[in-house]
Amino acid sequence: MDAELAELSFQTGEFLRNRGWRLATAESCTGGWVAEVVTATAGSSSWFDRGFITYSDDAKRELLGVDPAVLRNSGAVSEATVKEMVTGALERSCAEVAVAISGIAGPSGGSEEKPVGTVCFAWGRKDSPAQAATQRFTGDREAVRRQAVIHALKTLARIYV
Repeated sequence: MDAELAELSFQTGEFLRNRGWRLATAESCTGGWVAEVVTATAGSSSWFDRGFITYSDDAKRELLGVDPAVLRNSGAVSEATVKEMVTGALERSCAEVAVAISGIAGPSGGSEEKPVGTVCFAWGRKDSPAQAATQRFTGDREAVRRQAVIHALKTLARIYV
């Protein structure tokens, strides 16, 4: 792991540890990369609970309880879906906070409405409404996914300061 991701993982751990919180992740297009980044930090077992890799719609429904109607009406890459993903991660873990990510990393799969590089995020805390946002990143598949990981973790700390 490169120095930027290592530092971000360390900072995320400090942030969570100082609050006595544990993190759960619900990832689609990043394929577990957020979980990989945070577990690369020694001692992360004190602040990272678990990760859900829910790449398919079936996995989102089965593992996180995402409503099929939400997937059908809004699509997998939508703020409605990531809000349900983050809620499901919190309900199915011991974590106090969670992050969810679903996007189109490319090189194909985009549309005019949701071009390649579109990534939806949600952050949630137990007993609080989830917050969601959509970003558009540039670059190849690896670049889009990396930017998504960084955005997910940096925003987590900004939201819950």
